[in-house]
Amino acid sequence: MISREPSDLLVAAREGSRTALARLLTYVESGGAHHRDTVTLAYGAPAPYVVGLTGPPGSGKSTLTDRLITLALERGRVDDAESFDQIAVLCVDPSSPFTGGAILGDRIRMQDHATNEHVFIRSMATRGHLGGLSLAVPEALRVLGAVLFPVVLVETVGVGQMEVEIASEADTTVVVTNPGWGDSMQANKAGLLEVADIFVINKADRPGVRETRRDLEQMLDLGAARSWRPLIVETSAANNDGTEALFEAIDAHRHFLGRENLFAARRRRTQGELDKVVATMLRSRVIDLARGSAYEREIEAVLEGRTDPYMAAERLLLEP
Repeated sequence: MISREPSDLLVAAREGSRTALARLLTYVESGGAHHRDTVTLAYGAPAPYVVGLTGPPGSGKSTLTDRLITLALERGRVDDAESFDQIAVLCVDPSSPFTGGAILGDRIRMQDHATNEHVFIRSMATRGHLGGLSLAVPEALRVLGAVLFPVVLVETVGVGQMEVEIASEADTTVVVTNPGWGDSMQANKAGLLEVADIFVINKADRPGVRETRRDLEQMLDLGAARSWRPLIVETSAANNDGTEALFEAIDAHRHFLGRENLFAARRRRTQGELDKVVATMLRSRVIDLARGSAYEREIEAVLEGRTDPYMAAERLLLEP
């Protein structure tokens, strides 16, 4: 029987136990008594190379992810750098409104790799987080790094304009689009110009590819100058066309980050992570307050006009 202690689970996970790794990620995702011990153990471990795939629902992110896994495993190693023969995948799915759990739709599309000992796939729920990434995701990335996964693919839920948060967690951000995706104004509204390292025009066997590429090129020409100009790759993941070019583009960006010594700058995520922890702890405190008599008193005071919501909230947060 596997120990439930995070330190024992971490050792077992490093030795290849997927059950132990799954339990560690459950601690991270659900909180509870072992949550903080798990996160503490994970800090200080080598960071994995994180590739984020984002884009609107139905753009084909899951199929592209599946193809990338296959390519990486076939190559085994890329040059003499990080090994690609062990890959973890986090699929950030919409939360169920009833259970809070992930819908698991993305994992269904990756069944070919579900039993592969070199691949670990985990669905995680957004928990209603607007950007599509919960606090559990960066913590899960740290755990996967501590278990010595060199590469993690993060496929996000894809909710249009709000789906730009992955750039704060990924080393390489891939934005997946489709022919007829929309004009450059829509792209600028979504903030995708700023976060994309690679644009993918997936389902390129459909009409409108030339127009979509033209819009993306114009958008990049009008944007601010950058040391890395985002690449544009055309793919048809369902037909396995262009996926090798996408793999090469991701590898080119990885080498660029290493050559320009930009990995450290990209991985300065401590402030954002700390902000999320503070917000989560404050939210928990507010929920606790909502169950107490002080909260009820403040509601009555607001309803009777003796105070306003801001003053009531300040008093609640200052409660010892």
